[in-house]
Amino acid sequence: MKKSIKKNYLYNVTYQLLCIILPIITTPYLARTLGPTGTGIYGYTISITTYFVLFGSLGISLYGQREIAYNQNDINKRSKVFLELFVFRMITMSLAMILFFFFFCLKGQYHLYYRILTLELVSNIFDISWFYQGIEEFKKVVVRNSFIKFVNIILIFLLINGPEDTGLYLIIYVMSGLLGNLSMWLQLRKYVVFQKIKIKNLFKYLLPILALFIPQIAVQIYTVLDKTMIGIILKNMSEVGFYEQAQKIVKITLTLVTSLGIVMVPRIANLHKKNDRKQINTYMKKVFNFVWFLGTPLLFGIIGIAQKFVPWFFGPGYSKVIILMICLSPIIYAIGFNNIIGVQYLIPTGKQKIFTISVSIGAITNLILNYALINLIGSVGACISTVLAETSILIYQLFYIFRNNDFDIKSLYKGSIKYIVSGIIMMVLVYLTGLPLKATILTTFIQIFVGFVVYLLLMFIFKDEFFLEYYNSLKKQLLVRCKK
Repeated sequence: MKKSIKKNYLYNVTYQLLCIILPIITTPYLARTLGPTGTGIYGYTISITTYFVLFGSLGISLYGQREIAYNQNDINKRSKVFLELFVFRMITMSLAMILFFFFFCLKGQYHLYYRILTLELVSNIFDISWFYQGIEEFKKVVVRNSFIKFVNIILIFLLINGPEDTGLYLIIYVMSGLLGNLSMWLQLRKYVVFQKIKIKNLFKYLLPILALFIPQIAVQIYTVLDKTMIGIILKNMSEVGFYEQAQKIVKITLTLVTSLGIVMVPRIANLHKKNDRKQINTYMKKVFNFVWFLGTPLLFGIIGIAQKFVPWFFGPGYSKVIILMICLSPIIYAIGFNNIIGVQYLIPTGKQKIFTISVSIGAITNLILNYALINLIGSVGACISTVLAETSILIYQLFYIFRNNDFDIKSLYKGSIKYIVSGIIMMVLVYLTGLPLKATILTTFIQIFVGFVVYLLLMFIFKDEFFLEYYNSLKKQLLVRCKK
């Protein structure tokens, strides 16, 4: 059941973009209608709900994707694994939903919003995207969710008119997820043979799932806790709103960088089972080059366009998002490389312990720095804490690789200076291009075009191997088509 990595990457990029394209397309509208406070309430209540989703799903998504990948060529085995893991997840998510309801939905300032968000936990019961990822079948997920996302966009523009519609926005958000997850079941019979399972068989998954659950807790601490702590420490939903908006922009760029990771996990897991070390090393070098090549213009591009982008995109009152976007942008490198080492290599090859230690270090770093820096400099402190936490994870993972000689670190970071220098040159020219222009959508497009052309020219001048490989491949395909 081998699929093209390039095609699966494109499908997965599309899927991940669809998962966040709704808030990105509607952000300028929602920023003006809901305002910083409404956006902050949304970000804060979602962050609380995410903890219960995390505890309900445990580490089943990562574990399930890997186990399905191990058995992707045996329909009976993968069917048994899928059904047992689904029932296991249904039980744990139901328990989390009960706790969530009693702690947050009965009373409190935002209890009505939390009642709506109960559907988010229901939605996650039926989330089986991990199964499709395990069998390397990404197209099905994309096609089924596209329609739901477009309907979502239409509903937001039709129904959301002011801050009083924050609850309605949450309803649209959770219903979109629920319908999207249910749609994945429509073609499941093509890949799964439904059979009876024994409840006692579910207990065998507990320990290995918990082994992956611990690092997921740590990951959530430094990806969600920042918004929670901004709300608790500052008691200012506008600050949460500013941080939420900055995160949205950085996350859309991160999607392009990390989507390859989800595609590579089942492939690396399958190669590890076959003990094909040579091919694993080859893939690792390629994905490192991929992050350098794509992550560099995204990181430095955000810094270059932020000043002219934020005013027209978010509207009046969001100027603080400029500095937050700039402060957050380095996580594109940090998360990009963490994703390669941790998600694409350590987990598929059964080295969860190392992954757990690394993300635990990041969580502790983030928790301590958040408490100190948010008190001092507000949401800017949360951005700095997040970047430093991700960097601490990367340092530990690189230390492990170096100590165990898993890869040649020099080859993984070969040409890094070339990319960074190219990124800085591009950033300066992008910034100078926008300096005399007004903050409009046209200015942003001009800056992006300038950055695109400058960066590719620099890659050509520096004779970047990754760029030239795909440039020559594209050139050959065009020549073949022209001859036809």
